[in-house]
Order: sequence, then C-alpha cells, then structure tokens
Amino acid sequence: MHFQDWLQSLRSSAGLKASESQDFWSLLPSCSLSSASLLGLGALASLTAYWLVTRPRPMRPPCDLQAQSVAVNGDPSCRRSALLKDDTLLEFYYDDTRTVFDMFQRGLRIAGPCLGFRQPGQPYQWISYTEVLGSGLLAKGCQPNPQQFVGIFAQNRPEWIISELACYTFSMAVVPLYDTLGLEAMVHILNLAEISLVICDREEKAAALLENKEKGVTPKLSCLVLFNEFSEAFVERAKNCETEVLKLEQLMVSRMEPPQPEDLAVVCFTSGTTGTVFDFHTVSLGCPLTSSLYGTAIMPFFFLSQVSMFCHGARVGFYQGDISLLMDDIKTLKPTFFPVVPRLLNRIYDKILGSVTSPLRRALLHYAVRRKQAELSSGVVRNNSLWDKLVFNRIQASLGGNLRFALTASAPISPTVLSFLRATLGCLIFEGYGQTECTAGCTFSMPGDWSAGHVGAPLPCAKVKLIDIPDMNYFAKNGDGEICISGPSVFRGYLRDPERTAEALDSDGWLHSGDVGQWLPNGTLRIIDRKKHIFKLSQGEYIAPEKIENVYTRCVPVLQVFVHGDSLQSFLIGIVVPDPEVFVDWAKERGFMGSYEELCQNPDLKKAVLEDMTAVGKEAGLKSFEQVKGVYLHPETFSIANGLLTPTLKSRRVDIRRVFQEQISSMYSKTAI
Repeated sequence: MHFQDWLQSLRSSAGLKASESQDFWSLLPSCSLSSASLLGLGALASLTAYWLVTRPRPMRPPCDLQAQSVAVNGDPSCRRSALLKDDTLLEFYYDDTRTVFDMFQRGLRIAGPCLGFRQPGQPYQWISYTEVLGSGLLAKGCQPNPQQFVGIFAQNRPEWIISELACYTFSMAVVPLYDTLGLEAMVHILNLAEISLVICDREEKAAALLENKEKGVTPKLSCLVLFNEFSEAFVERAKNCETEVLKLEQLMVSRMEPPQPEDLAVVCFTSGTTGTVFDFHTVSLGCPLTSSLYGTAIMPFFFLSQVSMFCHGARVGFYQGDISLLMDDIKTLKPTFFPVVPRLLNRIYDKILGSVTSPLRRALLHYAVRRKQAELSSGVVRNNSLWDKLVFNRIQASLGGNLRFALTASAPISPTVLSFLRATLGCLIFEGYGQTECTAGCTFSMPGDWSAGHVGAPLPCAKVKLIDIPDMNYFAKNGDGEICISGPSVFRGYLRDPERTAEALDSDGWLHSGDVGQWLPNGTLRIIDRKKHIFKLSQGEYIAPEKIENVYTRCVPVLQVFVHGDSLQSFLIGIVVPDPEVFVDWAKERGFMGSYEELCQNPDLKKAVLEDMTAVGKEAGLKSFEQVKGVYLHPETFSIANGLLTPTLKSRRVDIRRVFQEQISSMYSKTAI
C-alpha cells in the first residue's frame, strides 16, 4: 500500500472531512500524544539507532571455522593450516626479520619502552629498546661464534634480556640455567656444553658454581659475570681457582657481529632432556602483536613469547621476584597480554567460585556467565557489557583491568574452566599445544573460535600428523594416534646426543611428541592421551596419569594430586594436597573439626575426599580402573622450591614418587579392593 493510500484509509476510518492541508496529527485522533510521549518516542528511536551502530559484533574469523586445517596430499591424518595458500609452510613472518637479533632490531624501529621493572612500593621504570640494543657483550675468553655457549643463571629481570641480546649480538648461543635443575644437573650441563662464562644475578648463585670449580668438576668455567654487587672476598676466592668475576657493565661494548639464520641460538635444558638445540631460523617465527601491548613475565624465563613481543615493539614487565607480591605487580603493570599455565587458571577459577558463598550471589554469577557464554558462542568477546559492570568488574580489576588476551599451554585445561574464564575475564583466551622441541607451539586456537575441548589447528609453520600406536589401540585411519610435527619450527636435535635425537626425530624430520591426539571434524586437534608417562597395571590396562590428575583437580577440596600406579599392582593410588583455603570449611560442613594439618591426618575425612574424587571422576567418564582406590593427604604443596614441580609447574613424577615412596608402599599394603 502506498503512503498516500494509507493516509486516505485513515481519513476514511475516522470519518474525517478535513482539507488536504489539515495538520497530519489531526488524522490520528486516537493517538493524541503529549509532548512527553513524543520525547520518549524520540529517545527510544535514538537509543535504538545508537544500539544498532554500537552493538557488539562478532570477531570475523580468518578462515572457515568448520574447516580450520587442510589434509596434506589427500591424507586426512596429516594436516596443515587453512591459512596457507598451499602446502608450503611459513618460515618468516617478516622478510626482514630472520633471526632473534633482527626481531629486537625491528622492535627498536617501531617502539620505545621495552623492559619494565620496579622496586617495592615504587612505580614501574622502563628501559627503551635503544638502551637494550646498545648493550653489546664482548665476553672474556669467548669468540663470536654460534658454537660458543654462554650460560645465564638468573631470575627473571631486565638484565636477563640484556644478556641474552648481548649473546645474539655476537652470534653466541644462550644456555638458560635455573635453580630447579639442581647442582648435579648443572655440572653436567656446564661440562656438556663446555661453558666457560656464566652470567648470574646474585653472589649466592655464583658461589654455588664456583664451589664446583673449586672441586674440579667444572674445569672449563673461567668467568662469572654478576648483575648485583659482590664482595671482594668472593673475587679473591675466585682468583684462587683461576676464575674471573666481573660486573655486567664491564663487558659492554658497541661493535656487533650479528648471526645468520642457520647459526645456533639457544640450547634449552628442561626436565628430562639433554639440551634442546635451536637455530636462529627456528626461533624467529612470531605472531602479530602491536606496540601498545604490555606483557608480564612471571614464569621461569623461556624467551620465545617475549621475543615475539619484542619483535612487535611491545613491552615486557617483570615481577619483583617475590611470588607473594605477584598480584600487586599485575595490578600495577596492568598487562594486556598474559601467558599463563593451566594450573594458575584453575586457581583463578577456584578462587572466584570460593569467594561466592551466598546462594543468591552464586546464582547471579552463574546466570551472568551463561549470558556471556551465549555471546561467546556467537563470536562476541568484550568486557563492557552490563554483566561485566555488575558482576565481573572486580575479577577483571584483580588482573589489572586492561587484559586483552591470554595464552595458555603446557598442560590440558578443563573446557569448563576455559569457557568460564573467557566469560568472566572478558578477554581473548587462546589455547595452544606444542613442546620445547618444536619451538613451543605447533597448534593454536583460531581467532573467532571460542569453543573449548581442543587446542586449535596447526600453525602456518607446522604440519601435524597422527601415526598408529597399536599397543594402545590408536590408529590414524580412525582419526587418532601419536602426534608428530614437521616444519621449520622443529628443533635441530639434542646437544651432542645423537641417540636421543634419533628417538625424537625420524629420518623424514618428523618430531614424535609422545602425546596422543584426535582430529575433530572442524580440523582442530584434541589431546586425548599421553604416551610418555603411560604405564600398565598388572591386568594389562594402560593408564595415562596426567589425564586422571587433570580430572581430580576439579574436586573442591583438592589443590594438587599425583596419581601413581605399578605394573605389579591392579589399582591406582594418589597423593593429594588439599586446598588450604577451602579444605577446613569443606571439612566443617561434613562435621570434621581441627586445623589443616590435623584434618589431613583424619582417616574418616580421607575417605570423604576419596568419595568426592570418585564422584567427580565418574562424572568425567573415568573408567573404574582409572579411579584411585586410596589416597594420602599431604599438608605441604608441591612447589618449585621443594623440587616437586618443574619451572613450568608440571609435576616432577620421579621425585614425587621418591619422596612419597613410604606412603605409596603403605597404601598398597593396606588398601583392599
């Protein structure tokens, strides 16, 4: 109907005989509107228009989320990123950035502040890229050579980066060292790599190295460089065993001898390895960031994520060194990028739920989470919704209030936890998968895909394939098997250990991960099992303990758990560390009273914890033989300090088994099933 016809029908229905020039509003006698009503309609129209313009829009994914990877040569078990035009893998993100040294140089061109640090109670101070890049190092007794190894034995701090870059400036290879390796392992590393110079932060660490030199077990060591001040007595002690002690600034010079892409860059000694070798080509693959980003360095320093940030001019802030002040450092720094291990995300999740005790507040929290998750399912990620302002504001403020995206890897994370935190933190949380031997990552969540339960699709620098594991009944033709990685990001091999290199790398250059994966219909990879720590029970059933542990950590009273089995036994037992923040209240609700330590000794409460773990395991789909049949409650947390966790917060399984051997034997002798 035309507009004029509509007007005519209105006149006819009202019986109006007015002239054509009659005011339009007289045609609507039944809708005589007041000025206030008209203003209200205008306001409603304006708000509607504003919402249409500013409404949250879903992130546009870079590829079809239902086909995130592509079969290579028609083989569905071998896949590469859908972001690539063909099967040629990405080697360099920028043509002019082919080494780690080049990545720092690029940061110099596009940005200013680089490294941030702070003293207690003081604001962050920033060192510029120019100042860092002016710190060349001419090491005593060292020649610019990719076969020249320099050890760095220090806590995370700006001097770590300065020392690292100084080595790259002179084409030297970096060997990171850290306390948790233990002095015995450190002696092995110094001798294997023939390290003559080690850079330390404190005199105490240098003294530990010097003691080994005095014993004659590290004969190559000839120079110790310290960040902090040191005593004259220490200098004299070092002279007595022909070792020089210097300040870092004494080695600064200006000339440079930058490396080539094929030169050796880093030798990484991690738990259970004999030195993972990377060249400059391998570690120069980066991801796009912007110079406005801040990152925070809190975990033992593995340089790859930081180097990627430096390449794009971002800043990295360091915590004060005291883990108890970490949250204060985060609030002060206000990071935009937060690399984090799943164990810490689990703690944040538990902390949020544990702080909401009122049934009404808990119901409101879960409703708000569901509303945000509904937005996530449509591709919308934001932190300015009504629910963010009313419910999640304090949670986001505890992490600085400026978080834009986070990256989690190194261990499985529960889909429940991941979806919950994506909603509450209001930022992009990406999940990746990889290992040190493939330069950290080989798969990564696709932007726009906020589903959980997988680790994303292959990165453009890697091909990923699955191969059969007949003993575990995994076959590539069924879409599951051992994960193997190929591409320019794969490491060169283990330092001076051809036998172990041959075990990890096959003749075609494929890295065998020891993990078991499954291809999902949308081309993403799901980690379903682990071959490395697999063991058999006496009845022949295979057990993947880390998968079971990841389930049990979802129990309210459980902070940490270690699952143990024996090929001579038919069942599993567990070492459980109850959560000190909730365990006492949890026990009180069940009629148990006492201190945290006393409750850990209570046999009836131990049964209650075991029942809760069994219920959670059953809900998660654990088979009967995968459930622990006995537990020991231990009142001290596994930590890096007591040698039961690695620097990436993974369990040191051999050490835990050794420490608790008496309790393990006791449980097997007393548990009847």
